[in-house]
Amino acid sequence: MLVWSRSGRLFVWALFAVVFVPVILGPLAILVVAAFAGDWNSVLPATWTTANFQEATGGTNLDSLVVSIQTALAAGLIAVVVGTWAAIAARGAPRPVRRITDALLHLPVAVPSVVVGLGMLVAFSDGPLLLNGTKWIVIAAHAVLVVAFAYATVSAGLDRTDRAFADVAASLGASPLRVLLRIRLPMLLPSVSAAASLSLALSMGEVGATVMIYPADWRTLPVSVFTLTDRGKVLLGSAVTLTLLLATLVLLIAVGMLKGRVEESRK
Repeated sequence: MLVWSRSGRLFVWALFAVVFVPVILGPLAILVVAAFAGDWNSVLPATWTTANFQEATGGTNLDSLVVSIQTALAAGLIAVVVGTWAAIAARGAPRPVRRITDALLHLPVAVPSVVVGLGMLVAFSDGPLLLNGTKWIVIAAHAVLVVAFAYATVSAGLDRTDRAFADVAASLGASPLRVLLRIRLPMLLPSVSAAASLSLALSMGEVGATVMIYPADWRTLPVSVFTLTDRGKVLLGSAVTLTLLLATLVLLIAVGMLKGRVEESRK
């Protein structure tokens, strides 16, 4: 830490606790409590029940959870592939081209997500590529929204890698494809893994654009949470939100385990 004195460190930790507990830990704790509350008085639950959690993990909510996972996996894969390719390609391009690429790929996060959703709705409701009313428009919108984060993460990873390894391999006769597969991508594996985790987490929680474009048979779990809370079913919405958090955590753990196995296979 940058604070060396004991009293200074205690003050920093106390300040951190004052901010962290009521702003982050407090709402999460209340969410968990509400997920198992039958009735709520002015302070704490009056009764406890598992009915909310049972309903949150069954029926249409389970269908929405499966839709969210499928959407996140598809959109995350697209975002990681496109973001990694764009980051590597832009790194060897002239500076003006790289700046244009940065601007274009970061444009979706520079505007509200509902703008992206409305744009997708208008663009793909007619013409040669008709996606409106299908699951593909939801997947496409999620991919557009998260590709910027994948691109930025891999670009940051490129800044920390030494290009000399790729240059040496190329000078020894390795083809560009071999250099990419055996040198550059393995060196970027931590960044690609981080991009995949971030893309999955963001897609699992996306609601702004999704609520504009989702068809009735492809409703994600965040949209279900929005619908439940809008109808006043806050306790059930809390249980569904807890399910969403747990599912996202499982996906992130799976990505971390997959990364570990890939690294072990390279040794």
